[in-house]
Amino acid sequence: MIITARELAELMPDASQLESDEPEMESSLHYAQLMLLVACLEWLWRDRNDFFIGANLTIYFSRQQLKNRDFRGPDFFLVKGAENRPRKSWVVWEEDGRYPDLIIELLSKDTAKTDRTLKKELYQSRFSTHEYFWFSPDTLEFEGFHLVEKSYEPIQPDEQGLLWSQELELFLGIYDHQLRYFESSGELLPTPEEAALKAQDRANQLAAKLRELGVEPDQL
Repeated sequence: MIITARELAELMPDASQLESDEPEMESSLHYAQLMLLVACLEWLWRDRNDFFIGANLTIYFSRQQLKNRDFRGPDFFLVKGAENRPRKSWVVWEEDGRYPDLIIELLSKDTAKTDRTLKKELYQSRFSTHEYFWFSPDTLEFEGFHLVEKSYEPIQPDEQGLLWSQELELFLGIYDHQLRYFESSGELLPTPEEAALKAQDRANQLAAKLRELGVEPDQL
């Protein structure tokens, strides 16, 4: 019996609701670092709706992988040009074949070898992810790679030790024992809380200046 493409598509199960199957983060340091990366980028891109950030979320990339239960979930990944909506996992064949544009793994004693070898090879050869970074919240080991002709090449640090991410159009670097984002100027990108405090400080300074001029800010 000949089956049409439409009939085949109708027979294929909906995999968009596949649950993630990732273990818990290794420590509170790892969890705090992951939340920091997510919160800062979401705050910076708060006016955009064309990206998806996965945090400790499984990426399903083949049905054979499902059969083998060979699940691979980066600690942090970014897909640009994707609809910014909640997902239970990232299912490649339900997302028009899209793989992450950028991946960050948080190294731990148990995962470091896999992150440096098997996952690096997977992200390079199968995912063709443009940029791959790893960072250890324990030892502060930090490296980055970008895809050049299907192979990862190390990203060279600048004078401050920062690594440029073309995908983010930001630098990544270590500040106060954490992996943080930096503007192209080298200025630290604030967390939402830091940005709020900075805005409040500016408002207080403006109010003080107005009072010096005999103007009560509350009456404006």
